[in-house]
Amino acid sequence: MITQVKYAVLPVAGFGTRMLPLSKSVPKELLPLANKPCIQYVVEEAIAAGIEHIILVNHAQKQAIENYFDINAELDNKLRAKGKDELADSLNFLPKNVSVSSVRQGVPLGLGHAVAQARNIVGNEPFAVLLPDVILSPFSTDYKTDNLAKMCQAFKDTGKTQILVEEVADSDVHKYGIARLTEGRSVPVGQTGAAVSGFVEKPKLEDAPSNLAIVGRYVFDGAVFDYLKDAKPTVGGEIQLTDAIDALIASHGVDIMVMTGESHDAGNLTTYMQAFIEFANHQLVGIG
Repeated sequence: MITQVKYAVLPVAGFGTRMLPLSKSVPKELLPLANKPCIQYVVEEAIAAGIEHIILVNHAQKQAIENYFDINAELDNKLRAKGKDELADSLNFLPKNVSVSSVRQGVPLGLGHAVAQARNIVGNEPFAVLLPDVILSPFSTDYKTDNLAKMCQAFKDTGKTQILVEEVADSDVHKYGIARLTEGRSVPVGQTGAAVSGFVEKPKLEDAPSNLAIVGRYVFDGAVFDYLKDAKPTVGGEIQLTDAIDALIASHGVDIMVMTGESHDAGNLTTYMQAFIEFANHQLVGIG
């Protein structure tokens, strides 16, 4: 019997070279969107989907991320002594049933290698992977349908790995991993249960099997760890998560879900600044 998806793996060990010099001393995951760091939105998304254990796959030079999720007892006491209980509560936003662990990715061997570092905690249980560069807007009315929660439910119903995708413009197809559907070239927004036969990495438009690009949200069967364990470095000398996904497609089957709402790339300076403006504007009018 498939149980609730309780684990979420967040790969945060990268140096954020696309965000330099901002990310030279401040981890890109802690850069703000309005009054919260990027990673908090991602963690809140996971919690809303029923995740109970967040696993940070981190690097020794980015301990500030781990510290952010710790309790600063001195600050907490000072705020409460001044009657600022609401502000103190907002700093300790993790529910009591949610824990955060950290493991290290000592060498930069790619996303597949990063995910594999979480196996000692996850074991053979199903788990989600959330890329912290990708922020799903909490201000979209469609966000309330909760993409990740729907993916977790679809996994419970089918036992098949779920990958979130979104429709992209023809001019952007070459930037992403594009889904090759088992049947047809399109899927209705919000629909789960669409099988894929593979993904094409950054194809030319004329070679693209669809316009559905991977967003950065996955719900995996624990079997993916076996494929990652045996995976060899390929493109760029890195262990590719897509190679393990191809193996899962062949052995277990993989479904996609077309996301609702809006996503933001917070790992690129231009799109990060656009997201910052949107988030700040919503906060100023009292929505955030």
